[in-house]
Amino acid sequence: QVQLVESGGGLVQAGGSLRLSCAASGRTFTNYVMGWFRQAPGKEREVVGAKSWSARRISYADSVKGRFTISRDNAKNVVYLQMNSLKPEDTAVYYCAAEEWHGGSNLPLTSAEYDYWGQGTQVTVSS
Repeated sequence: QVQLVESGGGLVQAGGSLRLSCAASGRTFTNYVMGWFRQAPGKEREVVGAKSWSARRISYADSVKGRFTISRDNAKNVVYLQMNSLKPEDTAVYYCAAEEWHGGSNLPLTSAEYDYWGQGTQVTVSS
């Protein structure tokens, strides 16, 4: 059973930084893609970025490129989302997700493509 547990959310001023963590367990994640999504009130869940666990494939939403970075610690089975230069429009519940992936031309970038989800962590950016 795959389990994903996010942590690290909170309240930060615009321009500040936060690092979210996603602790993954229950599988060997070598052939998985780890995605980060967010959902603001009244809006659909949208992708922030995705990174293949073992290969060097990564993709970010245009809205966060240059500000957010996904990384992983293989030894700890943890995926991180480093968020810099935060804006009020980044306010949302952030979710990590996992999906088995054996390669291909495109990383999965829609919520429908992911089977496993964490519980979410709130990020609030004040202006």
